[in-house]
Formats: sequence, C-alpha cells, structure tokens
Amino acid sequence: MRDGSGAPMGVKTLGDAWVFWLQQAMTPPFIHTERLLLRGWTPDDLAPFAAMCADPEVMRYIRDGKTRSRAQSARSIASFQQGWRVRGYGLFAVEAKDTGDLIGFAGLSSPDFLPEVYPSVEIGWRFSRPNWGRGYASEAAAAALAFGVKERGITDIVSICQIENGASARIMQKLGMVFDRRTTDPSCGHAVDVYRLPQG
Repeated sequence: MRDGSGAPMGVKTLGDAWVFWLQQAMTPPFIHTERLLLRGWTPDDLAPFAAMCADPEVMRYIRDGKTRSRAQSARSIASFQQGWRVRGYGLFAVEAKDTGDLIGFAGLSSPDFLPEVYPSVEIGWRFSRPNWGRGYASEAAAAALAFGVKERGITDIVSICQIENGASARIMQKLGMVFDRRTTDPSCGHAVDVYRLPQG
C-alpha cells in the first residue's frame, strides 16, 4: 500500500523516503514495447544468454570475436546487474512476449573499451541468431534509448560498431544517430565506427 506520494506506507521519514527512491532508481524498470519486455536479469537467463554468447556468428563483431564460456557469461550478467546498482542505468534483459524467452539484451553502459569517447554513454544490443532480421534490436534499442533520455536525463549517447557490422550501423541510423568518427578499438585493434545521438 502506498501513500499519496507513491511511496509505501511504511516509509515515514525523509531518510526512509530517500532510501526508497534511491532503490527504485537503481532497479531496472519493466518496459513494454509491442512485442518485447525489457527487464532486469534473473538466474533463469544464464542458460539462454550463455548459449547466445557461445555462438560464433553472434560474437563475430564483439571485440576480439571470441565466444564466451558459461562462466564468462555469468560474470557478464553480474557486471550488468552491478552497472544498474552503481549508475542507475544499464543493460536490460530482453524477453519476447509471445514466448517468454530471453532473446537478447539492449541498453546503456559505460564504453570502458574506448576511453576517447568519455564521458559519453554507449547504447548497445546483442540478440540470439534465431531472432535476427525481425526488427527486435531496433525495437528494444529505441525503448532503451527513450528510457535513458527521458527517465535518466542522459543525452550524451554514442553507439559503436566494427566497420564490417553494417546491420548494427543501420540500427544506429534508425535510432536517429549520426556518424561521429572512425577510430580503433585499443582492446582488440579492430577499426570501429562511432555514431552519436544529436543534441538539441
């Protein structure tokens, strides 16, 4: 039960209210699109996420192109969850509404691998191969982008893809992002294109 402010009835002091609203801000919300649910991560997500990260085609344009083990995938999910707790934004698990299956992720993160774009925030996505070509990445990324801009007030947003990854570049353009620069990812030596969300 909540009072008129929307806080639970048990919240009685200013300090309690601050803790409550801070916890709310650091928790991934549920975002519904026409076909997808963007949500926080659960233990059940590990198996499908690990399978996705073990697919060489999915990982082809991700950093060095190497697949990830189940343990590495588990560490990635833990890192995604930590990002939400620390920054109040992050990568959403993306679920298909018609099946309830995890099909990928989309959201905002800190582009630690490319320091030259700091302090920009990166929008990114990754989807399992059976779900390519259906517009899911564009749909999820648009929802995550709107969340970042409208709910978190983040406007300095970039997206980064290896230059051979035309599919991701087209999604960036669909999101209204414009080409900013071509540079090199120092973590793997691959050439990457940086797109940026126009401001103002």
